[in-house]
Amino acid sequence: MIYNFDEIVNRRGTYSIKWDGGDLLKQMGFTDRYDEETLPLFTADMDLPVPQPLIEALHKTVDHKIFGYSIFPDEYYEAIQHWFKKRHDWEIKREEIVYSPGTVYALNMAVKAFTEPGDGIIIQRPVYPPFTSAIEGNNRKLVNNPLKSDEDGKYSIDFEDFEAKSKDESTKMFILCNPHNPTGKVYTKDELAKLSAICAENNVLIIADEIHGDLIRRHQTFFPIVKAADSDKHIVTFTAINKTFNLAGLHCTNVIIPNPELRNTFVRVMGHHLASPFTISALISVYNDGEEWLEQLIDYIDGTMDFVKSFLEERMPKVKAIIPEGTYVMWLDFSGYGLSPEEVHDRIYNKANVLLEDGKMFGEEGLNYQRICLPSPRPMIKEAFERMAREFEDIK
Repeated sequence: MIYNFDEIVNRRGTYSIKWDGGDLLKQMGFTDRYDEETLPLFTADMDLPVPQPLIEALHKTVDHKIFGYSIFPDEYYEAIQHWFKKRHDWEIKREEIVYSPGTVYALNMAVKAFTEPGDGIIIQRPVYPPFTSAIEGNNRKLVNNPLKSDEDGKYSIDFEDFEAKSKDESTKMFILCNPHNPTGKVYTKDELAKLSAICAENNVLIIADEIHGDLIRRHQTFFPIVKAADSDKHIVTFTAINKTFNLAGLHCTNVIIPNPELRNTFVRVMGHHLASPFTISALISVYNDGEEWLEQLIDYIDGTMDFVKSFLEERMPKVKAIIPEGTYVMWLDFSGYGLSPEEVHDRIYNKANVLLEDGKMFGEEGLNYQRICLPSPRPMIKEAFERMAREFEDIK
């Protein structure tokens, strides 16, 4: 079937953090303004309808009328194996799959399971803020290997710095974000192989957050790091249906751990978790019957990215941004306006009444940036950028 992603679905009154969480966001200091005219584009869930086969699967679950404790049937594991083999030529063994109720939760459990207080953990800022909180909140030492940005806004890895920090005896873990959030960088096979080799040589465990791995631009190729590495024994990978299929509210992350010793340790520390029957039905549905929807979604997001790039070049040329290689976020550099981050924030959040995410949340490397999440109907995105453009047009 053909999906109409331009359709604007009213999400107010549906317990949405984006659309119903204004009071909470103001209490957190995220914004001073939130009202009925606010356009929230700050968090990574979509304002787009999910696949029709998924809706039918969830209706079938509802129609059963009983929602008790659930097991993971064979079809659950088979759907995961089928998806990753078909999309990424990655053969996953059933026993390697460990369910977790969330990626951030799994990340915190991995930090606790595989490191000790005071151990060093490498991240590559600017990066998703929960990486920092998982390290510092568990009394580990944050080791930053910042990504390098060229004049065009394209990011690369400082391998010399990465290797030096990996050699430090206190460094025990590297948290990889690929595709990278917020820069949109998709790591090449050679980059992944080199990162893996350095970590293996220095006994550094890799935690690979690959939950955006299905959201790739048409001209790009995504490689799971286990497909690039010589060995998978030092790699733990997070996969999820939440970003790919707009299912964040159903709490479904699958952690792939080929090394049985690591897997047993992780399961012991995380404890026993069951998924709801809705989560199980959802995963089986989208991994078996969601590909047609995903292909249309990727085309739609690519079109939105093209629109934003053209709009910025014409109406806000002082904003530096490139179309990301993966994810559905865009990383906007506002430094060309010569304004403080606070002034940029005020013009966007309070005057334009558009909610993005301040780049400083992703580390000091993001100080002059804003992150925008673009998987919303394009008319909504156009309105948001029109509002922002008006608030910056006085700066020549």
